[in-house]
Formats: sequence, C-alpha cells, structure tokens
Amino acid sequence: MALYRRGPVWWMRLSYQGRQIRRSTDATDKKLAERIYHKVRVQLAEGHWFPRDAGAEKTVRDLLERYLREHSAPNKAPTTHRCDQSRAQRLIRTFGDLTLQEMRPSLLAAYKATRRAEGAAAKTINHDLSLLGHAFQLAVKEWEWVAENPVHKVSKEKVRNLIERWLTVEEEQRLLAASPGWLQEIIVFAINTGFRQSEILNLQWGQVDLFRRTITLLEQKNGGRDTLPVNATTLEVLKARAKVRSRTTDYVFSNGAGNRRDARDLLRVFYPAMQQADVRRFRFHDLRHTFATRLVQAGADIYTVQKLGRWKTISMVQRYAHHHAESLRAGIEILDRVPAEISTKLAQSAH
Repeated sequence: MALYRRGPVWWMRLSYQGRQIRRSTDATDKKLAERIYHKVRVQLAEGHWFPRDAGAEKTVRDLLERYLREHSAPNKAPTTHRCDQSRAQRLIRTFGDLTLQEMRPSLLAAYKATRRAEGAAAKTINHDLSLLGHAFQLAVKEWEWVAENPVHKVSKEKVRNLIERWLTVEEEQRLLAASPGWLQEIIVFAINTGFRQSEILNLQWGQVDLFRRTITLLEQKNGGRDTLPVNATTLEVLKARAKVRSRTTDYVFSNGAGNRRDARDLLRVFYPAMQQADVRRFRFHDLRHTFATRLVQAGADIYTVQKLGRWKTISMVQRYAHHHAESLRAGIEILDRVPAEISTKLAQSAH
C-alpha cells in the first residue's frame, strides 16, 4: 500500500494521469489513513476525485513567510536574513494575495519592467527574483505545494559587472582630511585589508594577532576560516586602536561609549565627509574595490588578489582589478629583452 508517514501524519502516494501525486490523509491513525486511501482510490477509478494542489490555497505571502521562517532565519547570516526580509516585503506588496497557482511568468516580467521604471538596479531586480525562485523551489521539492517553479521561465536582468569606481590617492587624501579620527582609521583599514563593512565593524581583538601580524576571519557565507596577513599600515591602525582599547567591549572599532559601532552611524558621517572632500559617486564598499585595484596596479598577480580579498573566482576579481597603462608597462617591456637574449644565445652557441 502506498502509505507512508511524515512525522505523526500518514501520507498517500497515488498515480493520476501518468504522474505521481502525494497527499496528506490528515490522519495520525494508520487504520483511518488506510480507509481514506481506499476511498480516494475508488473515487479516482470512478472519476469523482481530482487532485488539488496546496498551491490553489497557499498565497505568495504564505510562501515567503515560511521561507523566511524556516530557511532564511536559521541558515543565513543576520545581515543576509535582513536583506531577505526587505526583498520579501517588496514582493509581498506586489504579489502577496495571489495564490501560487495564479503566479505566471507574465506577472514576473511585468514586475521586472515596473522595478526597472522605478530606477532599481538590474542586480537588485535579480536578487528579488532569486529569492522568490528559491522559495518556489522549496515549495516544489520539499513542501509539495506546487508542481513547477514559474520563476525558472523568466530571464534575469543583464548586469554590467565591470565596476570602475575606486579611490585615487588624491581623493583619499581629501577624504581623510574631511573625516574625524575614528573614521580615518576605518577608511585606511578598509583600503589596506579589503574587508567588508560588516567584517570591519564586527572585528574583535580575539581575531587579531599583533605578533604574527595576522587577522582571522570566519566567513559568513560559506562557514570557512581565513587567516590573513596585514601590511605595516594596517598594523599601525591596530596598534593605535590597542592603545585606546575599551575594557567594556572586545570590538576593535568600538565607539566612544565602548560599544560596537553601528553601520548607520558610520555612514551618517562617511557620506558628508565625501561631500566635503568632493568625492563623488562613491560607496563605502568601493573601498574594497580600491584595495583590489591598487594591488593589481602595483603588480600583484590575480591569484594573490583573489586570496587576499577572499573572492570565490578569478572572474570576480577581474571586475575590480583595473589596470593603468603604466602597470602594464613591465609586461610589454619583456618583449624588448627578447631580441637581446636571442642574440646573446646565438653568440654563445657560435663559440
């Protein structure tokens, strides 16, 4: 008999028009579940029973709220979960009252067009679609609410991956001059480590080894652990922070009250400083781009940049690694040495 248990409830497996259907009997007693199963089998044979997907009753709101509760909250970093919540609320405002069976690719295409008209970036729109697609995938494979995922039929927005903004030396000098001392330390630290904003604000002294000149990071995305070397400039920042280290907190970049500095407080000072320094179209995250760009311009190989910045692939590093013509000169000048080396070898062989 095609009955099986999921927790305390008995489920039945049926064949309908060549496809397998799984439905709950809503019964915890096996004998009752058997009677329900046989009754449904008879109704199927007589043509009086038709399968009704749970998606006929479940709404997009139900889908996304369960996704946030059962998948995002327990499995993702707090900052990522908050981003998921924001995206889910945006999707719920548009699709929340629709049932899962009412969701069509055409509705998603219209959503993309609306978001585009509102000025949303292609990457932002794709993040919305990815979250909804992942939720639908769970509804198909694990929750058995629907048979297919409508998001799979919708193309993603084309993202221009080349990011061209990084801080020049002159801009850095102006920005530091316009910033208070605590922000100067964070900016210099970010440029010289390539750390993300959250990694800087969450950094604790237990991760820092001043003797070995290293910092150990626990990767939020993949659970990995990286011990990274720091340069002399970063070491000076850390030593300066150590001199004023608060006894009430273990955070390296704590605020005046000895607490972890909040990201909003950081940006409330960072952006006015940029305006005063006449640094335009620049984000805090672009300090990470500056880190990679300067390494490449100084001659560091792409593999080293990837490892120091903890990017997953070489192609991701190439988005940030912008060469100046002078940084390529050493490479092209190799060709000038080739004729001389050939002549030397020919002369040696002649003797």
